[in-house]
Amino acid sequence: MIDHVYISVTNIENSLAFYSEALRPLGWHECGSYNSASGPEGVPDLFGLCDDIYGTGKGVGSSIWLRQRQLGETGLYLGIVCESNQAVAAAYAAAIKAGGIDEGEPAERTYFAPGYYAANVADFDGNRLEFVHKAWNP
Repeated sequence: MIDHVYISVTNIENSLAFYSEALRPLGWHECGSYNSASGPEGVPDLFGLCDDIYGTGKGVGSSIWLRQRQLGETGLYLGIVCESNQAVAAAYAAAIKAGGIDEGEPAERTYFAPGYYAANVADFDGNRLEFVHKAWNP
């Protein structure tokens, strides 16, 4: 299951308005933002849109996070749900073995939330995967 996707946009305000309206009939809503000043270097400001299950603890939901596009940036950022921290580590190891580029070893990412455990890799074209286990997901 897809946990989250980052979409790089040229205008946060316009894009947030667009996605909010386009996804509202599907039960999606704005669900907050993340200020990069509270995290490590390289993590951008993020503006979230979530389905009606995401973050409730009632099931595994999905989210889209808008980020400011950087000059020359291309590619996709895709968060994939893992059932455990061990599954995060296994997926990360397999991706590295397959030639993936390390962008963050398996570890707690408490700057996002307590119980957020993830690892990050990139493929040969700069597309990025985050393997993530969230302790609050059932």
